[in-house]
Amino acid sequence: MAEMRDAVQNADAGAPPDTLNARIGVLTRREVEARLLAPLIDALGARFGREAVVEVVRETIVALAQRQGAELAGQMGGNSLPHFADSLAAWTQDDALQIELLQADDEHFAFNVTRCRYAELYRSLGLGELGALFSCNRDGALIDGFNPDVAFERTQTIMQGAPFCDFRYRLVRDAVPSAAASGQSEPPAAA
Repeated sequence: MAEMRDAVQNADAGAPPDTLNARIGVLTRREVEARLLAPLIDALGARFGREAVVEVVRETIVALAQRQGAELAGQMGGNSLPHFADSLAAWTQDDALQIELLQADDEHFAFNVTRCRYAELYRSLGLGELGALFSCNRDGALIDGFNPDVAFERTQTIMQGAPFCDFRYRLVRDAVPSAAASGQSEPPAAA
């Protein structure tokens, strides 16, 4: 996985910032990506084995999402849960998601997605099996890149056939701050 993350970082070295989501919306972006990736996965799968190809695609998407999460924190001006909550506008653009907000504060962000046009899109393209790979697969990695101190839990998705997706984010604070986080070069000496 580290190799994939490094390959993704190196591939974009020197590239201009990715502003595609802001210009065309995430839903349209995912459609363009799906229409390109699905036939590539099929062709590469026929040559090299579908399972191996899907695994490389999964790892690549996770690495991209982690990087995009870090970039998003910079664009939002911080990596707190309220900053992350504000970023949801990009994913809900064009009525892509209908959300029922359950909790939003400095340490928790919880909501249910009650309608997902991403799932509808993938199904309409005959790509239901790849929808989770292309979209749902990103969610945990995105928040990990945005703020690694936020735990993410989701037990079900509309893409998998559930009536709603349950997104739960929680800020996790270390009981003992690390030396790097406290600005120390080494742990404090025992008394």
